[in-house]
Amino acid sequence: MRLGGRLAAAMEVLEDIGRRHRPAADALKDWALSHRFAGGGDRAAIGNIVYDGLRRKRSAAWLFGEDTARAVAFGALLLEWGKAPEALNTAMQEDKFAPPLLTETELARLAEARLAEAPPAERADCPDWCAPLLEGAFGQDWVQEGAALAQRPPLDLRVNTLKASREQVLAELRDTGCQPTELAPHGIRIAPIEGDGRHPNVQAETAFQQGWFEVQDQGSQIAGELAGAAPGMQVLDYCAGAGGKALALSAAMQNRGQIFAHDAERQRLAPLFERMRRAGSRNIQVISRPGELAGLDARMDLVLIDAPCTGSGTWRRRPDAKWRLTRKQLDIRMTEQAAILDTAEAFVKPGGLLAYVTCSVFAEENDAQIAAFRARAPQFEAVDHHGLWNEKFPGHPAAARIDGQGGIALSPARSGTDGFYFCALRRRG
Repeated sequence: MRLGGRLAAAMEVLEDIGRRHRPAADALKDWALSHRFAGGGDRAAIGNIVYDGLRRKRSAAWLFGEDTARAVAFGALLLEWGKAPEALNTAMQEDKFAPPLLTETELARLAEARLAEAPPAERADCPDWCAPLLEGAFGQDWVQEGAALAQRPPLDLRVNTLKASREQVLAELRDTGCQPTELAPHGIRIAPIEGDGRHPNVQAETAFQQGWFEVQDQGSQIAGELAGAAPGMQVLDYCAGAGGKALALSAAMQNRGQIFAHDAERQRLAPLFERMRRAGSRNIQVISRPGELAGLDARMDLVLIDAPCTGSGTWRRRPDAKWRLTRKQLDIRMTEQAAILDTAEAFVKPGGLLAYVTCSVFAEENDAQIAAFRARAPQFEAVDHHGLWNEKFPGHPAAARIDGQGGIALSPARSGTDGFYFCALRRRG
C-alpha cells in the first residue's frame, strides 16, 4: 500500500472509532482481520496515522475547521509527519486508493491557519472539560503540558538487576539505538518512532525471554525507586495488577524479604506468575482473595497503592482514552481511590510507609485525594518529599513538581515521562 491507501484506511478506522466509541486497538485489529492483504508495514503505518490523529485531534480539527475523520487523518500527517499539503496531494495523485485530494478551500485554510493562534484547549489537544483540570494541575504551563501529552512516546525498559546489568542490556539491544534513561537508574530508553516507523519488538529478544528486562515507563520506575523497598522488608503491593511494580520491588529487595501482591480484580494478576518465573523473582506471594490479607494487619513496612485512576498521564500511549473519558468516570475513580486508601492503611505498621501512586495528572486524584485522606487519618504524616527526591535523584531538582506535604508529580514536559504522581505517608509510631 502507498501513502494514499494507508491514509484512506486510517480514515476508515477513525470513523469506526468515532461511530462506535471503541478503543483504537480494537478498531485497528478488526480492520486488519478484514483486510488481510495489508502487510505488517502497512498496518504499522495505518496505526501511526490513527494514533497521531487521536493525539492531535483538536488541533487538526481547528486547522481544517471541522472535526471529521478526514481532518484528523490529514492533520496527523501535517502535524506529526511533517508533510506539506501540496506535497501530499502530489504523492497521492497516482494512487487510486487514496482519499480525495485536499481541495483548494482546504489548501487555502491550511495556508492561513496558525496553530499558535488557536484557543488554549486546541493547542493542548484536550477535551474542554479537562482544560480546567490541567490548568489546576500545571498552572500557567498547562497548555505546554497538554501538548506534551499529545506527543509520540518513547519505549522504556527496566533492567532486571536480579539477572543483568544495564550495561549488559544496552549491549544486547544496541541495534535499537537505545540509551540509558536520564533519571531511572536501571532504565533504558528507545526514542519515539518517526513517520511510518515502528518500535522494535523487544519482547522477541532473547534477553527479554531470559528475564533481563521488562517494558516499563521511566515514570513508573521512578515511583518504584521513591517507594524505597529494601532487602528484608515486608511489602504489600495492594493494587498489583499484572505485577510490573512488584517485580521492580523484588529486584530492589534482592529477593530478600516478602512481597504480597494483591489486586481486587483477580484476573489482572494472571500474567504475574509467568513474569515472576522469567524474572527470577522468588519473594513475591500472590494473594488473589481479600480474606487472605487478614493476617497482614499492621505488619507491613511498606504498603504500595498503585491506585486505579483515569490514566490521564498515559494519554501519549492511549490517546483514544482521552476522548472517551468523562467527568462521571473521574468521580467514580476518586471514590474508589478514597476507599482503597481507607482499607489499605490498616496494613501499615507503626513507623511504616504508605506509598500512593497514580498515572494521572489531575490534582483531584492526587494532592486533593491525599489531603482528604490525611484529614481522615491523622496518624499519617507526609515524608519530606524534597529530601526524598534529592536523595534518590540528586542533580535533577527541576525534573519534577514537588510539594513537600502533597507529593511528587512527573509529566512529559517536565520529566520526560508519562504523567505520574507519588506521595509517601509515614504512620506515626
